[in-house]
Amino acid sequence: MRGRGVAREVVMIARYLATAAVIVGLAMSSLACSKSNTSPSTVSSIAITGTVPAVGASSQFTATATMADGTIQDVTSTATWQSSNTSDATVSATGVVTSVSAGSVQIQATYLAVTGTDSLTIGS
Repeated sequence: MRGRGVAREVVMIARYLATAAVIVGLAMSSLACSKSNTSPSTVSSIAITGTVPAVGASSQFTATATMADGTIQDVTSTATWQSSNTSDATVSATGVVTSVSAGSVQIQATYLAVTGTDSLTIGS
């Protein structure tokens, strides 16, 4: 009978040690990840491209980010778009430019605090 009691204690100690090992492993993994030397890429520039729409028409513009590591990303759907003169042209949240009247306007796209600008002249 005494042998079973000792065996139970050994099993309990083994479970506690296994649990402690898992906790220590998770803690070390967490520390290793938090001390990573990798940093996210930063944006070097934003380029905006598109065709100037005629008055009353619309055209899809695109925003392309050049990252500090040299890679290029299409950020059209994640950029914040803005028109400098909504009397002449508006721009949607997805980069669709709609010409309202003849004139000049700057379309801007901002991604990760970097802004690109395209100057448009809308004919009559």
